[in-house]
Amino acid sequence: MAELRHPEHGCPWDREQRFDTIVPHTLEEAYEVAEAIETGDMQELRDELGDLLFQIVFYARLAEEQAAFDFDAVVDGIVDKLVRRHPHVFGDAEVGDAHAQTEAWEAGKAAERADKHGTGTLAGVALALPGLTRAVKLQKRAARVGFDWPDIKPVFDKIVEELEEVKLEIQQGAERARIEDEMGDLFFACSNLARHARIDPETALRQANRKFERRFARMERLATERQLVLAELDLDSWESLWETAKAAES
Repeated sequence: MAELRHPEHGCPWDREQRFDTIVPHTLEEAYEVAEAIETGDMQELRDELGDLLFQIVFYARLAEEQAAFDFDAVVDGIVDKLVRRHPHVFGDAEVGDAHAQTEAWEAGKAAERADKHGTGTLAGVALALPGLTRAVKLQKRAARVGFDWPDIKPVFDKIVEELEEVKLEIQQGAERARIEDEMGDLFFACSNLARHARIDPETALRQANRKFERRFARMERLATERQLVLAELDLDSWESLWETAKAAES
C-alpha cells in the first residue's frame, strides 16, 4: 500500500484517494462479502474478504501518512476491545449463558457509547448505515428502555395505517416531500415488522431483488422463445409471462 501511494512511482489512482473517496468502495466490498456468504461460494468469499481487508489497509495507510495511526494500532484497538468486552473469557467474570453474555455485551457497548456520544438511548447509531438497517437498530435501542409494541399484531395495524396515509397523499396530489415523508414512515413500519419477526430486512430485500432478477431473466427468455417483443407487450401478456416464470420455480 505504501508503494501504491508513493508520491513518485505509485499508482495515480491510489495517490489521488482520500478517506471520503474510498467509502463507496468499502460499502460495495462489504455487500459483496454478504453476497458471497448468501450464495455459499467459499472461493468468492475468500476473494471478497481480501478486497474488504484491502479497504482497511488503505484507510490505515492514509492515517499513517497523516501521523494519526497505523495498521498495527487498528489491530491493537480491536484486540483491546475484544478482551475488554469478554471478561468471562479473558478475566475472572462469569456468564451464565448466551443471553446473559449478550446483555453484558450490550451494557459494555452502552457504557462506551456514553463516553463517546453522550447518554441518549439512540446516541451513536451510525448515520451512514443503510436505511432499513439503521431503522432496526434505532428500534432495538428504543425497545431496550420499553418503547416497543407488546407483540407483533399492532405492527401489522401500523403498516396498514401508514400505507393508507401514503395512498391518501398520492390520491390528493400531495407534494413530493409529503409523499416521501409518508413513504419513509411506511418503510420504518415494515422494518419494525421484520424486527419483530426476527428477520433482517436488508437480507430479505436482497433476496427479493435476486428473485426478481431471476424471474425477469426467465421472462425475457420465454419472450425470445415465443418471438415476442418485450416493449410491445400489454399488461396481460406480461402477467402471463410472470406467472409462467414463477411456476418454473415451484
